Amino acid sequence: MRKCAVGGQAVMEGVMMKSEEGIAMAVRRADGKIVASYTAQTTRAKKGTFLGLPIVRGVVALFESLATGMKTTTESAKMYGEDAFADEEPSKFEKWLAKTFGKSVENIVIGMAAVLGILLAVGLFMFLPQLIASLIFGEGKSVWRSLVEGLLRVAIYVGYLLAVSGIKDMRRIFMYHGAEHKTISCYEAEDVLDPAHAMKHTRLHPRCGTNYLFLVMAVSIFVLTVVDVVFQYGLHINITNKLLAFLFRFGTRILLLPLIAGLSYEVLRWAAKRDNLFTKIVRAPGMGLQYITTKEPTEDMIEVAMAAFYIAMGERTPEYYNDLADAPEEEETDAEGVIVDVEPTEAAHEAEAAEDAETEAEGAGE
Repeated sequence: MRKCAVGGQAVMEGVMMKSEEGIAMAVRRADGKIVASYTAQTTRAKKGTFLGLPIVRGVVALFESLATGMKTTTESAKMYGEDAFADEEPSKFEKWLAKTFGKSVENIVIGMAAVLGILLAVGLFMFLPQLIASLIFGEGKSVWRSLVEGLLRVAIYVGYLLAVSGIKDMRRIFMYHGAEHKTISCYEAEDVLDPAHAMKHTRLHPRCGTNYLFLVMAVSIFVLTVVDVVFQYGLHINITNKLLAFLFRFGTRILLLPLIAGLSYEVLRWAAKRDNLFTKIVRAPGMGLQYITTKEPTEDMIEVAMAAFYIAMGERTPEYYNDLADAPEEEETDAEGVIVDVEPTEAAHEAEAAEDAETEAEGAGE
């Protein structure tokens, strides 16, 4: 079984694949054609540098993935044919921001969305669990408070995934996520790389971001519990004011986020490179959550994922797909050269009806 350094994520009606040299993206346009793009980009966490050190490289990878995710999601909407910024007149505030910071309105909006997303994540997965745990245990010395807080964080994360998986648009993104995994699994299994063969492979993968996020939750339970024990029983830090005590604990959690992210990244890398009973146990919860964050894709979705994969691997160029997408369609003519309309066959209608029925059955089953 061969290993693959390419990883990716689902975007709007497509897939992004990232190699060590750059980022490839393929999207099925609104007219059904596949269009693609490629951007040369290397990580700043290079070996032999400070940013390439263990733990530090995990923090770098996290911020790079957040920036790439926001950018590719917006770009995929344009490639699909729905430019989110084309029909909107920038507000006076947005124009002022663009003029002040020398950035386009689009980049300003993307940046603001990223900041809001981070604030939402901190509020939902850090502030809320601590608030609930504090209401239960108060602000006195208690190891159980830290453990309950961590378990609440995991529960909120799982509940969040279940909630968004019920949204129609998110379901399609999860299907493309499954297409990405099946493509990489097919390649690593040294199978024939085409949609039909890829469909037979698993949609779960040990290097998935879902695994990483769960590890962040798990590692945070260990790290924050140890820190609370050290503060309370080692350093004997005792803040009597309840509000200040709450803010102190919340502040330490924010400051420790980079350490937790870096440690989780190292655990993920270590577990992904080995295949024994212990690493399977470490990966198991994240692999299980992938049943939520990935869905069984269709072959045409895998076709899109493979387009991005081929480009990321350097085997094809974006122009290959873009030229095919922009090429005029061949029109069918009769024996005398007269253009005729081609109607879908009865079999095609039956296949489409069967596919719709299958989709409805899946939705009812979940």
